[in-house]
Amino acid sequence: MKISRILAFRVELPLTETTYKWSGGKSVTVFDSTIVRVETDAGLVGHGEVCPLGPFYLPAYAEGVRAGVRELGPHLLGEDPRQLGKLNRTMDAALKGHPYVKSGIDIACWDILGQAAGMPVCELLGGRYGDDFHLYRAISQESPAEMARRVAGYRAEGYRRFQLKVGGDPDTDIERIRAVAATLLPGDRLVADANTGWTQHEAMRVVRAVRDIDVYIEQPCLTYEECLSVRRHTNHPFVLDENIDGLDLLLRAKADLAMDVVNLKISKLGGLTKTRQARDLCVTMGIAMTLEDSWGGDIATAAIAHLAHSVPTEFLFSSTDFNSYVTVSTADGAPQRVNGRMAASTQPGLGVRPKMDVLGKPVVVVE
Repeated sequence: MKISRILAFRVELPLTETTYKWSGGKSVTVFDSTIVRVETDAGLVGHGEVCPLGPFYLPAYAEGVRAGVRELGPHLLGEDPRQLGKLNRTMDAALKGHPYVKSGIDIACWDILGQAAGMPVCELLGGRYGDDFHLYRAISQESPAEMARRVAGYRAEGYRRFQLKVGGDPDTDIERIRAVAATLLPGDRLVADANTGWTQHEAMRVVRAVRDIDVYIEQPCLTYEECLSVRRHTNHPFVLDENIDGLDLLLRAKADLAMDVVNLKISKLGGLTKTRQARDLCVTMGIAMTLEDSWGGDIATAAIAHLAHSVPTEFLFSSTDFNSYVTVSTADGAPQRVNGRMAASTQPGLGVRPKMDVLGKPVVVVE
């Protein structure tokens, strides 16, 4: 089986709640997503998705995905999409860095591998653990009272894990954490995610001010060293996200006891192949994980679901259902939230069927 053609489609994903806000005054109303389609000479077709959270979040931007596919595509024609290790070595040799560009292609090839094997991707990734798994809900940055109100509303939909977007004014953030914590019920989990938004002294103030609250602190500062210093001054369980972009940082963080949970984003690491490596390393080291991506719609959500479902239950802290955040559906068969939980498809591959009328005409064709 050989890759015969690679296409990329641009799809806009408006938010259900109109605007998503996080640290530093950043906000998005419409996400620019790229759907990658890998076709083969055997007739099997796979799909992946890459949707950066704007160019001001991680070193990734939407048009960069399409430019990268144009650059990488010619090197992959004629390659066997089922040989994921070899395929990733080819991509890394042809394009240094830019892991997010490679992610959509890698996911699409896992989709093809699953279809060829007649197995869901999660089973190929190591096995399906449990019937379903926990989802978290991100709470966009608003006033303390409004964020507390939203948490109560999402709990009514079945969510029990809440990722509070902080990283703004420390005094307001302290109020946000306290207001939301006051609404929690037994079994709920609260994460205060600063998305690198606090300086070190601000983060120190916040963690001291909420030391009596059961809350996880996620990525308070920009650099790893700043986060580690905050970690060493608090008893709160600690989550790292933006700083962990490879196995080297993961090993360093374990050696430093820098975190209790790590947030693994598929496109940040370069696809399912490399995120699986990070997942296996975390299981070996005893580190819990949130499995997700920067953003996306139905296809990204399907990939996330398969990866999350392949994580041993005791090591999966949470995952996410990005397709419930947006108003546009790009594929049939994508997993859907049920009472705050989700399950990966049992169909071969990712189990999704893209809506070609929604995808429209390709913006990149490599053949």
